Amino acid sequence: MTHPKADDVRTMVRTFILKEFLPGADPSELTDTTPLISGGILDSLATVKLVAVLEEKYGIEIQPHEASVGHMDTVDAITSLVTGKMKS
Repeated sequence: MTHPKADDVRTMVRTFILKEFLPGADPSELTDTTPLISGGILDSLATVKLVAVLEEKYGIEIQPHEASVGHMDTVDAITSLVTGKMKS
């Protein structure tokens, strides 16, 4: 199995967040460093939903402590978490 590139993960995450949690928002307002959890875009339920999609799409397991501000507060952080798990 070939691993998707970081850019592909980043695009998928941004698209999912815009579609599911920011419908109608200007896509340019969601940058790779926009605070998602601390900025109130993702609440705990939204974070769980995102984790489930990432686990299913990329065949990875995200631990409960990783579904937190420290690991999932920006598109960049989520991309790093996912790509890091795919390499191991």
